[in-house]
Amino acid sequence: MTQELELQQLKEKVKYYENIIKNMSAPVIPSVVPNTILIPIAGYMFKERFDMIQTKALQYAGTHRETERAIFDFTGVTVEDVASFDYNDLATEIYQLNNSLKLMGIRPIYVGFNPRFVREIVHAGIQVEIETYVNFRAALQRLLKENNQSLHSLG
Repeated sequence: MTQELELQQLKEKVKYYENIIKNMSAPVIPSVVPNTILIPIAGYMFKERFDMIQTKALQYAGTHRETERAIFDFTGVTVEDVASFDYNDLATEIYQLNNSLKLMGIRPIYVGFNPRFVREIVHAGIQVEIETYVNFRAALQRLLKENNQSLHSLG
């Protein structure tokens, strides 16, 4: 096998895996709460990925106009996953995501922030006005309470 052919095959393989990662990085899952979607986020964070998450959420909401709430679950994101992402940049990305969804009439909700992650954002003096809950269950309970339902009534 020639070096050029091997290099071409490796480039194609990298592109293939990049597509897989891109498609798996932020699945949009309809919730048991009507008109609510869940977007679980796990792993390494960087600007391009956050932009892709925002684009995916907005495209989904544009196609599914009944969407009223979007819950972003950061439980799977560790401090190490954002180590190379400047916290000011991260706060800016969350701010932009928040405002974009609000402009579409969607209530953005964030859950699962790691305590150390929160401490780093607060320590950096970053101000972000967002609706947060400890975990997905707490957010669901709040939304169900607003709809006069309970988790037990869904089962």
